[in-house]
Amino acid sequence: MPAWYVWAMTADGLPRSQAEPRLRWSAADLLTALRLPLAILFPLVRDMWVRIGIVVIASATDLLDGPIARRFGSSRLGVVLDPVADKLFMVSAFGVVAFSGRLAWYEIVGVLLRDIVATVAFVITAVSRRATAIPARLGGKAVTVGQLLTLLAFLLESRLLHELAWATAAVGLYAIWDYSRVAGREKRPVGGADPS
Repeated sequence: MPAWYVWAMTADGLPRSQAEPRLRWSAADLLTALRLPLAILFPLVRDMWVRIGIVVIASATDLLDGPIARRFGSSRLGVVLDPVADKLFMVSAFGVVAFSGRLAWYEIVGVLLRDIVATVAFVITAVSRRATAIPARLGGKAVTVGQLLTLLAFLLESRLLHELAWATAAVGLYAIWDYSRVAGREKRPVGGADPS
């Protein structure tokens, strides 16, 4: 029996994520944390293929950290670290796009609009000591895919760059509307604390 499997299960055969309180640090957090140095590295490298590799690695960590957290357990840190790492990576990457001049400032704002609104909303709830998180929704995931496709179009110098930026902005507007629509009934306290 693999060591990781033994670690993931308790003596009564339940996954640790179901039998124990949240961890301080989890395997998913390690994957998520990888996006922080990638966010720093992206603007420092000049080679297109290295940048594409960075985007692929960042995307893979974003794709895998959720399933790993659900399977092996999550931490209070991960609830905050994941969106912070996502947003820092996107800001870093689209900062490079902004300095290139290939997209106008308002197109970049459009691509990042969902993240901007989510950050402002989180700060407002945190300042009011009611920080909450809303489970990921399809619209939010579609925005992330659009952002990554826009970024790849930039790196590959595709003629579809502007179209992808505008499409991502449109999906972002939908995601903002969708999140605001369900915010009251699906929000949960950050870190899993009891809201009462």
